Amino acid sequence: QVQLVESGGGLVQVGGSLRLSCAASGRTVSSRGMGWFRRAPGKDREFVAGVSPSGGTTYLADSVKGRFTISRDNAKNTVYLQMNSLKPEDTAVYYCAAVRVGGSSRSEYAYAYWGQGTQVTVSS
Repeated sequence: QVQLVESGGGLVQVGGSLRLSCAASGRTVSSRGMGWFRRAPGKDREFVAGVSPSGGTTYLADSVKGRFTISRDNAKNTVYLQMNSLKPEDTAVYYCAAVRVGGSSRSEYAYAYWGQGTQVTVSS
C-alpha cells in the first residue's frame, strides 16, 4: 500500500512561484514512477509532470515546459513540483500519484495511488 500526502499549495500572484511536495509512504515507493496531475474547475484531470523511479528521467506537459520542474528525493520518499512563472490557467487542484508498477507515465490509468490534492490559485 502507498499513501501520498501533498502540501505546498496556496494563493500566489501571476508570475510567482510555489513548490509542491508529496510525502510518500510504503515499502516500494522508491521503485515506482511518480507523477503530478491537476484538475481545473470544469475540466478533466490532466497530466502535468512525471519522474522515473531513479529520478533520472522526467516528463513535462507542453503547457508547463520551461516553467515547472519535477524532482524526487528517494531518501526522504518525497516528490517535488517546482512551479515558476505561474499563470491564472495554472489554477487547479494538484494531485500526486504513484504508478501501479514500474516507470512514470503520462496516462492517469497507469497510476494506482493518489493523494487528496492541494489547491493552487494564481490570481491576476
